[in-house]
Amino acid sequence: MGELDVRGAAEALPVTEGSGQAWLQRHTSSVMGTYGVPQRVLVRGEGCYVWDADGRRYLDLLAGIATNAVGHAHPLLVAAVTAQLTTLGHVSNFFATAPQIALAEQLLAVSRAPAGSRVFFCNSGAEANEAAFKMARRTGRPKVVAAVDGFHGRTMGALALTHKPQYRAPFEPLPGGVEHVPFGDVGALGRAVDGATAAVFLEPVQGEGGVRPAPPGYLEAARRITREHGALLVLDEVQSGIGRTGAWFAHQLPGHGDVVPDVVTTAKGLGGGIPIGATVAFGEHNAALLGAGQHGTTFGGNPVASAAALATLHAIERDDVLANVRAVGARLRDGITGLGHPLVVGVRGEGLLLGIELTAPVGPAVVAAALEQGFIVNAVRPDTIRLAPPLVLTPAQADSFVRALPGVLDAATTPGDPT
Repeated sequence: MGELDVRGAAEALPVTEGSGQAWLQRHTSSVMGTYGVPQRVLVRGEGCYVWDADGRRYLDLLAGIATNAVGHAHPLLVAAVTAQLTTLGHVSNFFATAPQIALAEQLLAVSRAPAGSRVFFCNSGAEANEAAFKMARRTGRPKVVAAVDGFHGRTMGALALTHKPQYRAPFEPLPGGVEHVPFGDVGALGRAVDGATAAVFLEPVQGEGGVRPAPPGYLEAARRITREHGALLVLDEVQSGIGRTGAWFAHQLPGHGDVVPDVVTTAKGLGGGIPIGATVAFGEHNAALLGAGQHGTTFGGNPVASAAALATLHAIERDDVLANVRAVGARLRDGITGLGHPLVVGVRGEGLLLGIELTAPVGPAVVAAALEQGFIVNAVRPDTIRLAPPLVLTPAQADSFVRALPGVLDAATTPGDPT
């Protein structure tokens, strides 16, 4: 082991020298343009900061879209992944591994799942929702209900659940039987769910839909309606789970009536930046909906990804990160609201999943202006800026963004501004 191996690893990795423009030219000629032109080429991260190929530092207030839960290069995560990779990197699912089993147990604990519950591991949120969609199909019922402005992924089954027309239209016909109802409207949900309904898919906080939390009592009503008709209640916590809202899962927040769902899907922050997703089936009956050979994935529960997830969960618990999320999230919300800027209507969301609502559809310009001033944010809608920073964001870092925000907003709305 040792020096020779480290030297060899360094030789195998790309040299990160060279201008950002040079790297972007190489990107254009080698990588599919499914995400458009990248804003920057990033080469290093530490904590809540990242650096680009030109040496500029940015406060990362997006965290890989709610993914780098404990920041970049967290020592515990690095150590766990390194130790696991030097021990056992990958095995097929014909075998079990200790990290996979321990992670399943930990997920069942933090999700407060009842006895008999089980976990299916995969690689992403879309895959977790695909598994839940298959569970719905196994009920023998033809109909699934989802929400307007909901987002559940871009694979074919998950895309059928997703509402956004511009994502759906190029790939139709999609798997059928999905009906979309207005989010937060209990009456509409009650009218849509009937004896033919297999499942209702809902996000406790609509992330891509503009960072819109479910109204108080809505998830409780969804649980009552689905139970009355024998349908599954599936909560998509891909973006809102793993501490993002100040609770392990958003449906556990006050105002949701101690809802016990049938299925919870999660991913993003679970691996702290390493790809992993999970479908948690609550109770023996739901856990048995997918039997042997009815679903699978090569890398699901991979020991390295499982070790990363275990380290992430441990760091969140050990360092009382949930309390930090609540405190710094409230600080950001209050600070932005208190600015009284004419472009800001208000701030929506929970914990460190926040949406700054704007009076005009200038979101892309705000993103560009923020980047110029050293902050990474995202326009989840033309009139909404999403903040989903690492859960370890400090009060001082939050304050630095609040202080800079008026200048960012002014630059974004100045005619002829180069940003």
